[in-house]
Amino acid sequence: MIFEVWAPKATLVEVLVSGERRAMSPGEGGWWSGEVEGAGHGSSYAYVVDGDGPYPDPRSRRQPEGVFGPSMVYEHARFTWSDHDWKGRDLRGGVIYELHVGTFTTEGTFAAAIERLPHLVELCVDFVEVMPVAPVPGGRNWGYDGVDLYAVNETYGGPDGLKSFVDACHRAGIGVILDVVYNHLGPSGNFLHPFGPYFSGFKGSYWGDAVNLDGPDSDEVRRYFIGNAVQWLRDFHIDGLRLDAVHALHDKRATHLLAELSEEVDALACSVGRPLSLIAESDLNDPRMVRPLDAGGLGMTAQWDDDVHHALHCAVSGESHGYYQDFAQLTALAKVLTNGVLHDGTYSSFRGRRHGRSFAGVPGHRLVACLQNHDQIGNRPAGDRLPIVSLKLGAGLLLTSAFTPMLFMGEEWGARTPFLFFSDHVETELRESEGVRREREFDGFGYVWEAPNPSEEETFVRSKLDWSELKDEAHWSLLCWYRDLIALRKALPELSDPRLDRVRVEVDPLGKWLLVWRGTLAVTVNFSLESVTLPLSPGTVLLASDDPVTAVEDGLRLPAQSMAICRPT
Repeated sequence: MIFEVWAPKATLVEVLVSGERRAMSPGEGGWWSGEVEGAGHGSSYAYVVDGDGPYPDPRSRRQPEGVFGPSMVYEHARFTWSDHDWKGRDLRGGVIYELHVGTFTTEGTFAAAIERLPHLVELCVDFVEVMPVAPVPGGRNWGYDGVDLYAVNETYGGPDGLKSFVDACHRAGIGVILDVVYNHLGPSGNFLHPFGPYFSGFKGSYWGDAVNLDGPDSDEVRRYFIGNAVQWLRDFHIDGLRLDAVHALHDKRATHLLAELSEEVDALACSVGRPLSLIAESDLNDPRMVRPLDAGGLGMTAQWDDDVHHALHCAVSGESHGYYQDFAQLTALAKVLTNGVLHDGTYSSFRGRRHGRSFAGVPGHRLVACLQNHDQIGNRPAGDRLPIVSLKLGAGLLLTSAFTPMLFMGEEWGARTPFLFFSDHVETELRESEGVRREREFDGFGYVWEAPNPSEEETFVRSKLDWSELKDEAHWSLLCWYRDLIALRKALPELSDPRLDRVRVEVDPLGKWLLVWRGTLAVTVNFSLESVTLPLSPGTVLLASDDPVTAVEDGLRLPAQSMAICRPT
């Protein structure tokens, strides 16, 4: 077979196969190639660059011995798919379920996750969003320290394990979104530097060096990341990508990397005959992110909407520290439910400046909203989740909103297990400093930072879901509430209508209740610790979190901390 690698500054590149180093030949554009007879699927190999190494292949498809070991030849065509009838899923109208493979089950593998798919089918979600699966140092990690971006973590089951998971999801009628990280690479096991100018030479974000997207030799660096995206969508049959922290992509070119990626993915969708989604995590509150390319936008299918999360969290938890301070009043929740964002050019007290632009005209399905996600739980020192009563109210608002809702694993039954930050760095310095680094990252967020050591295995073990909780009546009742909400959302077109200009919200001046109009449907929420009467003719109550919801002379009476969806007369 022929081995190829990009190393534009090298004077000698050798491929090491079966213990023998063979010189490679330079070609155009900084590419080197060399043929090794007898090598093929399953062969271990590595590269030596100007006498240094051996290093794994930057485009390694498999790292069976981890990030510090050799690469292994992997041929995609050897996997047998059974999803030939899968036509994909459009993000519009969908419900997403985010999970971390290592903590979704006790075993922490793709195979074990497949066994839990019936639970997701009964919940009636449309997509699973899988946190990053690229190889990481050690045996446990959130995934954002990934290197060898073309490979799949062997701890989870390697490339065949991921394909089997995607195949099973498709057979179950569920699409798969994969979380990918293109703004930085992990601090350990990153061997891209010897091969070429993959990085810009300055700190791009808190997490690491900026990727070289617009400097000399950046054409091939951009192809590295775009080719990686195409691999997931084409060779692994993934239905969409969630792009981590795109605001940390440093790109001054006339055509931004995201726009170039959008063009490539649109072309690929035409080729494979199914919709492909790109979801950006962006802190910019800039509607250009989700506007089509032909309208001057970056062409993302959707973006995460933190403003919705913040407003929902404040309403159901009462917290107002750090970045929550601007969202503490129900008027903030009313604005995000009707405008998509709170900061649309308004002053952000957390940032100390004005922030964002108006999302007027942007349909709600282009904004992925949540009550909880890996960041909003895991970035708390104790990794603590919302209690059941808060989830009940928050889920009711989220799943009747104009946005694309996303749940975080275990949320649907009110999991008591935390989701903590954990890692398993090999280098002593990184292991010992991880906790301090993490605390420094969240300085000014308003937390008293008393977090368990992220390098301890117990921190990881504690974060695994406890599926036996479903035997408890309170957890089972909440799961039924989530199922009923999703079923109602899918049954009533008013609840999935993405037109934000058709959403109307009434707020109690005393901050006790909220009334959201979705067409002729009224979503009523009582946040207070006492029953309240909303000025609303009750008509038909379609779904209620608690009984009794009663009609009284001057309106609809709701119990304390409850909600109801009704169609007034």
